[in-house]
Amino acid sequence: MNKGNKKPVIMQIIPALGAGGAEQGCIDIAAAIINAGGKAIVVSNGGYRTNEIKRIGALHIDLPVHSKNPIVMWKNIGNIKRLIKKHSVDIVHARSRAPAWSAWKACNNNNTPFVTTCHAPYNISGEAKRKYNSSIAYGDIVIAISDYVAQYLRENYSLDEQRIRTIHRGIPMEKFHPTAVTPQRMIDLSNTWRIPDGANVIMLPGRITRWKGHHVLIDAINKLQRNDIFCVMIGSDQGRKEYRQELENSINEKNLSSKMRIIDQCTDMPAAYMLATVVVSASTDPEGFGRVPVEAQAMGRPIIATDHGGARETILRGKTGWLVPPSNSDALAQSINEALALDDTQRAILATRSMAHVAQHFTKEIMSKKTLNIYAELLQRRNNHKNTIAKAANAQK
Repeated sequence: MNKGNKKPVIMQIIPALGAGGAEQGCIDIAAAIINAGGKAIVVSNGGYRTNEIKRIGALHIDLPVHSKNPIVMWKNIGNIKRLIKKHSVDIVHARSRAPAWSAWKACNNNNTPFVTTCHAPYNISGEAKRKYNSSIAYGDIVIAISDYVAQYLRENYSLDEQRIRTIHRGIPMEKFHPTAVTPQRMIDLSNTWRIPDGANVIMLPGRITRWKGHHVLIDAINKLQRNDIFCVMIGSDQGRKEYRQELENSINEKNLSSKMRIIDQCTDMPAAYMLATVVVSASTDPEGFGRVPVEAQAMGRPIIATDHGGARETILRGKTGWLVPPSNSDALAQSINEALALDDTQRAILATRSMAHVAQHFTKEIMSKKTLNIYAELLQRRNNHKNTIAKAANAQK
């Protein structure tokens, strides 16, 4: 990416640096920019992952870009303009709607190339919401994290086809690979979670929010009526105490407390996947991409996901996993039974096929290369534009 004397300076803007796929992608791209010889800046309202930005050699700048307050958003325009000038920023890349409004205005005033990433098919409940969401479609190039999201952009914002680029999310294969997990890590996690010896582990990773479908999995486990399974649902409720309590009550009412457990968090997801006999993604609403199905496949685990959204692009139906209708606990229970019925040879074939599928399509390296190519394209466009202006000026002399 760095072909001249000046290092390209790329500034990404994201509301905050906490858990989530958008945040992980931001960090991964910052590292890729530095590795390619550029300078990476991340602007956010902070968060526990700011140390990761500093660790990779990028610059983090605190701004309240998470705010949806119109006054704060207006002030952020000036703040971002000053940052562009101070750091000689070549490209601004916004990863959320509120900061996209401020960044778009700032870039227009500075003639700075502007990129956005649309991470989800945002709900459109009226014209006001459609207008608010539209900022994510204002990029000179708009990155969609799946073909499903790209179609959402086409249908709702009439984007020119050349401005939309699908770049699937990528995961670090050096981390999400069976050989990267030591037996001791699995033992430690199993002991911490008190998993019964010999149990088939059904795992649903995902924050505790209704659309992630935990209640559907509880119903499916109840319908299975099997004594050889243990279900672990991993994720923080992020303050959603009522839904968490609803899940706990349902588990108790169905006499599943000895078979199911909600785990607040897990800092070693690769080891968690290795403990799983079957991984489930039961989202009732379509996900823009969905990292869980990809991570599960990378670890060679059978995955069952709902048949909509990004999962249709990441799972090879009947080859690397199962796709079931949303909110259908009967279909989910049947697929869990089918996955548990795989013999050792069948599981090995599925694992090999799944790992190869992810390595070919959904790695961090593929995502980073495609994103850097977009930055390079915009830099080239800008240089061509400057050259054209310079030639026109010389011709008039």
